Amino acid sequence: MKEDQHESASTMTTPEDCTDLERIEIQLLLDGIFLKYGFDFRHYTFSSIRRRIWHRIKVEKLQTVTALLDRVLHDPATMEQLYADFSINVTEMFRDPTFFKAFREKIVPVLKDLPSIRIWHAGCSTGEEAYSMAILLHEEGLYEKTRIYATDMNGKVLDKARTGKFPLYRMKTYTSNYINSEGKNAFSEYYTTKDEYACFHSYLAENIVFAQHNLVTDGSFNEFHVIICRNVLIYFDRDLQERVHQLFYDSLATSGILGLGNREGLSYSNYDNRYIDLDKKEKLYQKKSLS
Repeated sequence: MKEDQHESASTMTTPEDCTDLERIEIQLLLDGIFLKYGFDFRHYTFSSIRRRIWHRIKVEKLQTVTALLDRVLHDPATMEQLYADFSINVTEMFRDPTFFKAFREKIVPVLKDLPSIRIWHAGCSTGEEAYSMAILLHEEGLYEKTRIYATDMNGKVLDKARTGKFPLYRMKTYTSNYINSEGKNAFSEYYTTKDEYACFHSYLAENIVFAQHNLVTDGSFNEFHVIICRNVLIYFDRDLQERVHQLFYDSLATSGILGLGNREGLSYSNYDNRYIDLDKKEKLYQKKSLS
């Protein structure tokens, strides 16, 4: 499911007009979550977070945001469900194939000269894009010297990612994406089937580290040659986007590569002049040298 489809589906459970009182209630809910649980959603875009809140209100058979606040504060299980609602788990293997095609053509030649490669997939969800990168690098002869750090704030989706198992019915779409990204082999060579799942070969996960990391509250944890964070920043307000751009900039090695989603970019950020456009359409940027 694409982001806009996900959003429109959620909209059906949301009151049409947001009143001043509702805004106050939502702010109190987000403040309460931060104070009680330490999860900070206060700088997510209002429209997106509001839809998810009203989805949970309907599921819990409540009437108001304040009623949800009361339940969340007194019932950690409800908070766990709301936390899952706030997580953006929309992904595919070789999603937006032209991005991976551009990465293969323009970024791989840059990486070939490095003795070792560190890549950070931020907001990796259930891991499809991390496995896609592993396949691409395997085909280019770079995987053995690469370590991929795939992170997400949601521990449950990371548990799914670690299995390397994805629903078999999605393989038709994933195969098409792979072909359109100019993959070099038959996509079916990378997995076996069992029951209703495609189980990707274990060697693809050997150099992937799945770990919990929250872009809102956590800091840098390594220096990377590539950082990929696609279609996550669109859910953050401008202040939080700037904070995350600072995190990425600080985490990139000199001449490191930043890859963003097709609805994102650097044009309106304070970091626009700190990168070179390698592929403006596919949102691939290179950190400028300090000299």
